[in-house]
Amino acid sequence: MLELTHLDFRRLNNATLRSRSALSLIAGKKGSIARKTLSTILAGLFSLSVSVNAADLKPETIAAYKHYLQTTEVNVDAELARGEPYLWVDSLPASSRAADYAELRKGNLVIERLETLDHGKTISVPGGLVHHWIGTVFIPGATLGQTLDFMEDYNHKQDYFHPDIQRSKILHRDGDDFLVNLRFYKKKVITTVIDTDHQVHYRLVDSTHAWSRSHTTRIQEVENSGDATERLEPQGHDRGFLWSMDTYWRFQEKDGGTYVECQSLSLTRDIPTGLGWMVGPFVTSVPRESLTFTLVTVRSAELRQIASHLAE
Repeated sequence: MLELTHLDFRRLNNATLRSRSALSLIAGKKGSIARKTLSTILAGLFSLSVSVNAADLKPETIAAYKHYLQTTEVNVDAELARGEPYLWVDSLPASSRAADYAELRKGNLVIERLETLDHGKTISVPGGLVHHWIGTVFIPGATLGQTLDFMEDYNHKQDYFHPDIQRSKILHRDGDDFLVNLRFYKKKVITTVIDTDHQVHYRLVDSTHAWSRSHTTRIQEVENSGDATERLEPQGHDRGFLWSMDTYWRFQEKDGGTYVECQSLSLTRDIPTGLGWMVGPFVTSVPRESLTFTLVTVRSAELRQIASHLAE
């Protein structure tokens, strides 16, 4: 799986180099070759702008993603039933496990790209892309109870996760079950604001182990966010930047702190045909960056809370 992650960055670098080479060709040459090169790039950009403005979530895409998600959840449930290894990092070979634990104790994030297979075969999702990542951080000095209190404080997520989360609110709570509203903001070439509702369930296994899972129940892109003309796009009839988001969390208190693990799955629109070199690196990088930001922020915010309590 580590090779897949490295491959993504190589594609990103290669795409960047190709873009720079094309621009250099235009700047350094005159005549028909330069004009043809410019026309090709402009045509690609025009096609991108058109396709970005139109994407419908199709029934076959929903069905395929649900199959991928259900297969993943069967695996997650089986792992939780076994109990050990509890964290994903503990399932790695000894050398990799030792290296990752060393990184975690240094305060670094460990993150990998995953893929769920169905009896050894890739699960195809026509018209969409599945982004499947898992990441872990270690919070020294944090207890399991403190970590769960922080995770369940949905009314203040915008204070900790700004600017990625613009608004957060608990709509309903029944014990360990939450219905929460989160409004996400992302700016990377294109600015996107997405309003979402999530059904979240927590389970305390014992005094040192807990898990939770979250599934989106509503996702709507926001047009003209913050403006008097603000409106929500119809579900599944938008630009396709996020059609589903599902997360599986595990928490374990040990080694003088708490480990926080998040397995994240999301569904987005597919990359328009012929524009993979241009759009691919952007589309595939956002889910990884979002999970990285989330876990790093969980760690830093909880460390600040611990320091504040000690200072009192």
